[in-house]
Amino acid sequence: MAVRTPVVPTEIVVHLGAPNAAAKNITVSFPEYIKNVASNEIYPSWPTDAIKANILAQISFALNRIYNEWYPAQGYNFDITSSPSYDQTFKEDSQFFENISEIVDDIFNNYIIKGSQIQPLFATYCDGINTKCDGLSQWGSVELAQAGLAPIEILKEYYGDNIDIVYNAPVAPNIPSYPGFPFRLGSAGNYVRQLKVQLNRISNNYPAIPKIEEETIFFTTDMEESVKAFQEIFDLPVTGEVDKPTWYEVKYLYNAVKKVADLAGEGISVEEVEFPYGDTLQEGESGPYIRALNYLLNFLSYFDSDIPMLNLAGEDFTEDTKEMVVAFQTDYDIEATGVVDKNTWNALVTAYNQTRETIPEEYLYYEDKLYPGIFLSKGMSGDDIENLQNFLYIICEKTHQIPGVKVNGTFDELTEESIKSIQRRYSLPENGVVGPSTWQKIISWVESLE
Repeated sequence: MAVRTPVVPTEIVVHLGAPNAAAKNITVSFPEYIKNVASNEIYPSWPTDAIKANILAQISFALNRIYNEWYPAQGYNFDITSSPSYDQTFKEDSQFFENISEIVDDIFNNYIIKGSQIQPLFATYCDGINTKCDGLSQWGSVELAQAGLAPIEILKEYYGDNIDIVYNAPVAPNIPSYPGFPFRLGSAGNYVRQLKVQLNRISNNYPAIPKIEEETIFFTTDMEESVKAFQEIFDLPVTGEVDKPTWYEVKYLYNAVKKVADLAGEGISVEEVEFPYGDTLQEGESGPYIRALNYLLNFLSYFDSDIPMLNLAGEDFTEDTKEMVVAFQTDYDIEATGVVDKNTWNALVTAYNQTRETIPEEYLYYEDKLYPGIFLSKGMSGDDIENLQNFLYIICEKTHQIPGVKVNGTFDELTEESIKSIQRRYSLPENGVVGPSTWQKIISWVESLE
């Protein structure tokens, strides 16, 4: 499984003041930020191992803020403040000490983790003389270094024996977690699963939010009810749709109940950020997502002459798939990488739905057979479900090879059992959810009976 691990950002946005202060934001490189903090927080004359221990704490503190989107989740447009009352001391245009700069250049992409937590440790610290805290004592670290302790040994004295250091973490631009488009009933993907995990954890502290039974990648009716309850409790528009304000409110409450900004907090575990698929789809990969991608590309190529009709099949991302992706990206002014990231996937789904809505009149005969553009699952109702049930009824009546259904417009248990039967027949994931792949098999079976 893919695991979303923290990266060290190339840049960090610093608010020059307390969070609510009317102060400007500045963007600096992450190493420059750490050099600034370290040069204002510690002395260059300290033992090297004490300096390294303190810098690792400063790096981890800042990365914890960034990874958990502590301030963006509260509606702010910065990553961290310059105020030591809230974060770490940062002074614009500050001078850096040479030895501190050299150490930062060497270790800026190393950080502390604790136990099974995946996010950088919220490594609080204080001077240890004028102020006391539960974290690292800066002057105490000097004494420990003078006694011969290495940086990791110094850190364990303050943060516990179950900490470790991640070395040479990848460096990349900081990308906000909100994918740029809302999620609603019928959506699917890793982001949906992530939301389910977070909502279920929040519900431990807010029991009025109903639990979501299955932490799958599908946005189901029980998830919609959970989202509505969340929105009602926290004074958001009760739509059942996860837009940007709802996304970040979930993030903020999740951070709060997990106590991510707390040395003794639960933190984020590996299991919570394990995804069945990676953040991108690319050549050489295979799986149900690729089958869905191939379906969408085949459909779009039929109506868009700029996309070559290469008749993709199966669940493999082939050279032909890449060629069609590049053509689609070029056609829709997306960087033509041939890799399907969240922006390309969203554009594909949007283009598919728009094409369905504007289908030429001569193709209207086939309209009912076109995939509805959302993942259909138990509990959903409406015209799309009734249309699906009509096809299932035809298959059952003419072949008696799947369980019967009632054409009532509600995706009930009978409908789910029929879908699972078809998925078994065609060796598709037996999840009872109708995505592009399952829909295509149902339509092909119906057409073979006409």
